[in-house]
Amino acid sequence: MGEYVTLVRPRWSDMDAFGHVNHANMVTLLEEARVPLLFAEATDEGLSDFVNGIVVVSLSVDYRSPIVVTGSDVRVDITLSELKRASFTLAYRVHSGPSEQDTVAVLARTTLAPYDLAAARPRRLSDAEREFLSSRIPGAES
Repeated sequence: MGEYVTLVRPRWSDMDAFGHVNHANMVTLLEEARVPLLFAEATDEGLSDFVNGIVVVSLSVDYRSPIVVTGSDVRVDITLSELKRASFTLAYRVHSGPSEQDTVAVLARTTLAPYDLAAARPRRLSDAEREFLSSRIPGAES
């Protein structure tokens, strides 16, 4: 397998004047792809601190072809490309449709850091969070 796979559905309102998913809305679709994993699945495993605070440290999005809203889901493959003590980087392959055979239209990366809202500062990942990330999202070992 090699990645965490999820489906997201672009909305009509995500399109720009050219009929493609707008850049800002693509960033939102990336967020929608990772939220179930980092919030719901992590919480189900007893790890609720991601819900309490996580911030995007950096983001890059490379477009290979446009994504057009058709009413269908698009497939998002997510891998863990880097795991550090206080941050981790997710790499995304966004397909133009729901199948692995659909064209890879977007390659993206987000570096995320857990954040302590009460202290108003980033925090380190716990060993349990690191284990969750490395076991649920195949990829880098650090």
